Amino acid sequence: MRDDEIRSMVEKILDQMLNTSAAPEPKRSEVIQTTAEALKKKEIPADSGECLEDITKTDLRRQLLVKDPADAEGYLDMKARTPARLGIGKAGARYRTATMLRVRADHAAAQDAVFSDVSEEFIKKCGFVFVKTLCKDKDEYLTRPDLGRRFPADELEVIRKTCGSHPKVLVIVGDGLSSSAIEANVEDMIPAIRQGLQMHQITLPPVLFIKYARVGAMDAVGEVTDTDVICMLVGERPGLVTAESMSAYIAYKPKHGLAEAKRTVISNIHKGGTTAVEAGAHAAELIVKMLEKKASGIDLK
Repeated sequence: MRDDEIRSMVEKILDQMLNTSAAPEPKRSEVIQTTAEALKKKEIPADSGECLEDITKTDLRRQLLVKDPADAEGYLDMKARTPARLGIGKAGARYRTATMLRVRADHAAAQDAVFSDVSEEFIKKCGFVFVKTLCKDKDEYLTRPDLGRRFPADELEVIRKTCGSHPKVLVIVGDGLSSSAIEANVEDMIPAIRQGLQMHQITLPPVLFIKYARVGAMDAVGEVTDTDVICMLVGERPGLVTAESMSAYIAYKPKHGLAEAKRTVISNIHKGGTTAVEAGAHAAELIVKMLEKKASGIDLK
């Protein structure tokens, strides 16, 4: 069988698996007939540039792969309340092909989020000021977390010039462990923070973008600027549910050696969790409260 014939057959079978949802599995004779029909279709040239449908676009909460469920509506209602992989069905003692392909696709998306970089075009479009930690590349960032919390002298000078001396509030963005999370959320969250702070006559200096950033990088920024409150938006470690989850770490007068318990965190910021606009409004409220109480984390009452 030629490669283009195999490609056409696989596309047809995948399309059926993704669109049948809770429908009964076809009989073997029907599968054979469908496969034969696929081979008769006009073949797609290998160099056409066409590719298979992105299966990660399927909403798992609406997909039911259990054959002949006793209560399909109840199953779907349960699935709608959790991102867990329920109702995935089985093929003998194994997972169904559609389930295995989706797990592998989600795992690949998570890896891409970790190992890819936030694009330069995105940084320029948002008007961020670019700085970089001591990490020289992604591998060093992953293996040396300590270097992701510190900056070389020339980068510290850029931070001083950008933020000024003793600003009341800073918003900074760090790529963290998910570039996808940054590109998916910050454009909606930062304007919501600005709007919330403007109601209290608080303006923000230009936003820093920190490449190869760990959360502790905010302490180094606080050290050189003597900022009252810093809100750091950073990509979370991606999982199989989403690769676009971001967190906001907010601290009062962060300095080197700040205990983690002194940071206030808004986590799971993504379209399936806390939306970016909602998180931005909440972050603005927390920042104002920290300025009033002069505290953050567990000290914030």
